[in-house]
Amino acid sequence: MKKKVTKAIFPVAGMGTRFLPATKSVPKEIMTLVDKPLVQYAIDEAREAGIKEFIFVTSRGKGALEDYFDHAPQLEQSLRKSGKTELLDTLKSTNMDSGAIAYIRQHKALGLGHA
Repeated sequence: MKKKVTKAIFPVAGMGTRFLPATKSVPKEIMTLVDKPLVQYAIDEAREAGIKEFIFVTSRGKGALEDYFDHAPQLEQSLRKSGKTELLDTLKSTNMDSGAIAYIRQHKALGLGHA
């Protein structure tokens, strides 16, 4: 009996020291590559592979990561009102349904095995 993988774990708790000084104020996962944050490329690839549930092992200062995947009703309403449907579609592709994403805080930097 074959079981399909439907969950992915993203260990993103690191401090991003390779990208200093930018990561002093912006989590490394949210840094953009061309027009999307790095984490969006990972999520898109995982979705294409059939992943339905996403777990992020985070640390202090990763609130922007949670905000990125959250719905932004005021922004959506503004784009809809302005007739910017293409931007609205792009924005909606970043939304994650409740229950499809979870965040777990790693309190001590003890490596990937600990995460």
